Amino acid sequence: MDSKIETICREIARATGRPFAPTGIEDVGGGCINSALVIAGREGSYFVKLNSAARLDMFQAEAAGLAELAGAGAVRVPAPLCAGQADGSAFLVLEYLSLRSASVAALERLGRELAALHRATRPSFGWVRDNTIGSTAQPNPLHHDWFKFWREARLGFQLDLAARNGAPGTLIGKGERLQDSFPALFGSYRPVPSLLHGDLWGGNFAVTEQGEPVIFDPAVYYGDREADIAMTQLFGGFGPRFYAAYAEAWPLDEGYATRKVLYNLYHVLNHFNLFGGGYASQAETMIDRLLAEIG
Repeated sequence: MDSKIETICREIARATGRPFAPTGIEDVGGGCINSALVIAGREGSYFVKLNSAARLDMFQAEAAGLAELAGAGAVRVPAPLCAGQADGSAFLVLEYLSLRSASVAALERLGRELAALHRATRPSFGWVRDNTIGSTAQPNPLHHDWFKFWREARLGFQLDLAARNGAPGTLIGKGERLQDSFPALFGSYRPVPSLLHGDLWGGNFAVTEQGEPVIFDPAVYYGDREADIAMTQLFGGFGPRFYAAYAEAWPLDEGYATRKVLYNLYHVLNHFNLFGGGYASQAETMIDRLLAEIG
């Protein structure tokens, strides 16, 4: 057993307060950001995410986000156990859950549970700490003004990154015009600060073998609940029963179709900043649509 695994196992033992001896280690790959292992022992199994040592803060923020979501008692998340560094790597240890694809019934349940999650609120938008959206920094300054928060900490932040990453000048110019148009775009709409997953696409939820919905890989903050719903529609995969169940628990407000484009623009810009390519033209098309709607 190499020293990295030994260190992780010691931290598992420290966090649980009981000895932990691994009986098996399985490389389960991961996404485009992290690698991952499942470390099994007689005392239980754990899911371990790995990245460079410099990404420890990212893992600590993820653990804090999972704890925030768990505290709402609305939707199951994998419980965070510990985070640390070992042999040049950062690691995050989570409860291991055997997951599978969601059934229609599970999607319906997730819709109800997500509405319950969004009922968790705080006085301010933002969060107590910054985190990441994918591997991109996500600032979460506390604001009482949602539109100022979205203009500065979401759209403006991504536009600044996009300009540094070589986005076309037309995209940046139109994005700046859009920022100046927020009063007309939002009108009298005033959302409450809801607890958000923050990155709720189809790859970040599944169900347990018992059919219980689980959400993971969050980018937590308090914001307009519609931002979570919009993200579920950006890449699809949730189905009509999910939306019907959510709407039954908490109907969306008038004007959502326009705000959805604005909220998903954040994620499309982030994809440009992460991957480049055609996301710039997609973002510009979205901005054109929003500018056209407000004249």
